[in-house]
Amino acid sequence: MASEIASRAVLKELVERLAVGESLTQKEWRQLEAATLQDTRRAIAFGITAETIHTTLQARSRLLQAVYPSIEQFCQRHASLSANVIETLWHLWLPLAVWLKTRRQAVDRPWVQGILGGQGTGKTTLGAILVLILQLCGYKTVSLSLDDFYKMYDERLRLREHDPRLLWRGPPGTHDLELGLQTLDALRQLAPEQPIALPRFDKALHNGAGDRIAPTLVSGADIILFEGWFVGVRPVDPAVFEQAIAPIITASDRAFAHDMNTKLTDYLPLWQRLDSLIVLHPVDYRLSKQWRKQAEQQMRASGKPGMSDAEIDVFVEYFWKALHPELLIKPLVVKPGWADLVIDIQADHTAGAVYRGGETNT
Repeated sequence: MASEIASRAVLKELVERLAVGESLTQKEWRQLEAATLQDTRRAIAFGITAETIHTTLQARSRLLQAVYPSIEQFCQRHASLSANVIETLWHLWLPLAVWLKTRRQAVDRPWVQGILGGQGTGKTTLGAILVLILQLCGYKTVSLSLDDFYKMYDERLRLREHDPRLLWRGPPGTHDLELGLQTLDALRQLAPEQPIALPRFDKALHNGAGDRIAPTLVSGADIILFEGWFVGVRPVDPAVFEQAIAPIITASDRAFAHDMNTKLTDYLPLWQRLDSLIVLHPVDYRLSKQWRKQAEQQMRASGKPGMSDAEIDVFVEYFWKALHPELLIKPLVVKPGWADLVIDIQADHTAGAVYRGGETNT
């Protein structure tokens, strides 16, 4: 363990030197290359081989020097990103941006990248970082959320009258799928001189129920980042709901889970607009409840209103009843071809292993 910590400290120092434009010796470059290849699953996920490692890291170091000042300023404005910035930039954000650039270059239209991540996984932050890096690389990038496609407030009130189980916005059925299809289709076909209105949603309106607000106008896009808590999730065999898995316990719980699973079929045309899918995967799905409690505690400590721990339990478990992570999100991680990249998210919100979807943890 001590030698591993020492090795990590050495690698961090090397990357920090590269960030400020210092040169490395051949021995130090070999250290970086060996460490990169040693993380086999990450290397495979990003397409790095023994034959390409030298040119890959040389290019990454140049990109690091170009973007580091802007990334550092961004992270200074976001206290939650103050730790391990240089390591995360080198090991995740930069190779991920290059991975996206390479895929955009392979097609003759904008690339639509799906990003699935629950609360606390950092999907919004990842999107903001990628937008910044890719724009510094000359790729116009826009970020869009599944939340932006919520039905309007009045529509959701009528929806709840029809189905009282839809207590909160979020589950399948609370989105305007036609708006989503029209928006993604327009973005995929967008010429640089053609503006398009991106829908936007303000969660604070109507005492937290939220409503749609004025759209954002964009003209031209090379890469579209489309994120959300169940982006890319597919319906599964309804037989899985017959065996109790907390909090899906009662007959009414199972009926709700079954109906939400069926409703996912309506979202498949939207998912078909994605060119690939990245899953931000907590090492334990139950961490989302812990993360939400921490966030609400911080809000209350600052004098802002926040939910109690008991209210959070009810709130989070409602969404687990709708789309249980073990039953509907885990298949994306373990089934070959269902997700392109998986990024494990640790209990402290930091990124862990990176690997291709469907790979076993070996």
